[in-house]
Amino acid sequence: MKVGIVGAGSVGSATAFALVMRGVARKVVLIDANEKKAEAEAMDLAHATPFAYANKVKCGTYQDLAGCEVVIVTAGANQKPGETRIDLLGRNVKIFESIIPEVVKAAPNCILLITANPADIMTEVALRLSGFPKERVIGSGTVLDTSRFRTLLGYHLGVSPKSIHANVLGEHGDSEVLVWSNGDAGTVQIEELARMVNKPFTPEVKASIDDCVRNAAYKIIDGKGATFYGIAGALCRICQAITTNEYAILTVSSHHENVEGVENVCVSLPTVVGKRGIHNVIYPRLSESEHRDLKFSAEKIKEYSDKAVEMIEKNAKSA
Repeated sequence: MKVGIVGAGSVGSATAFALVMRGVARKVVLIDANEKKAEAEAMDLAHATPFAYANKVKCGTYQDLAGCEVVIVTAGANQKPGETRIDLLGRNVKIFESIIPEVVKAAPNCILLITANPADIMTEVALRLSGFPKERVIGSGTVLDTSRFRTLLGYHLGVSPKSIHANVLGEHGDSEVLVWSNGDAGTVQIEELARMVNKPFTPEVKASIDDCVRNAAYKIIDGKGATFYGIAGALCRICQAITTNEYAILTVSSHHENVEGVENVCVSLPTVVGKRGIHNVIYPRLSESEHRDLKFSAEKIKEYSDKAVEMIEKNAKSA
């Protein structure tokens, strides 16, 4: 599979490394406004390929995206001190207005994989700007958040996180929903399993896990300035599902006509991912409180998505 990555910063370069070392992509094209940075990253990555697979890594221009099955967009502005989310959103909409049409022109049959923040809203922006069918515009969503949740549950229960089925849904952000009610391991509901192994999920333990999942990015950024290994792993996993036509169930973000009464919004739900992008969506079984939380999360995303769409329409009229 040939994969293009727009944005050769920490997330883009770490994603390229993951794709190369796991053999998910045979060709990787890095594009960045800073051409010197993209060239250096591509060169450094190419030197790792003899230790992995017969991959080809290069920097390039949008024209080099021709033939890409997936184009990952990591490019976007970072939030500045004192800047609101709307301020950040406005800047990222403008960035996407310059990026997405170029990607579409070069790779009209690709799947767009969006991870620039705010991720769910920028997925909606990419959908609007690309004109692609919704099945081919995917946000990284809560794939990473779900991984964080399963990791912490596994540590607590003393089992591999790979053996745990529990999801984070809704927004990739503060309003995300940790679904405790239907999580299981070995067909046993996780809270029942916790009692069986004498490691109950007390309110304090639950609160700690919730905090570590919901606020992980803030803690990592405070310690080292950015998060990139986890999201690189998540993006690589999504690409793997696409290239192998795996029909894997992943909590990616995509456009839904209705989520808990909120219409036309991009949120994360359990989604079947394969060669065509999104093949199907599985609406989860939730508790009453989780239904309420998912509704709140969808409403929050919708509020900002509507503002983003207004920005696109306004910019189009003034162009």
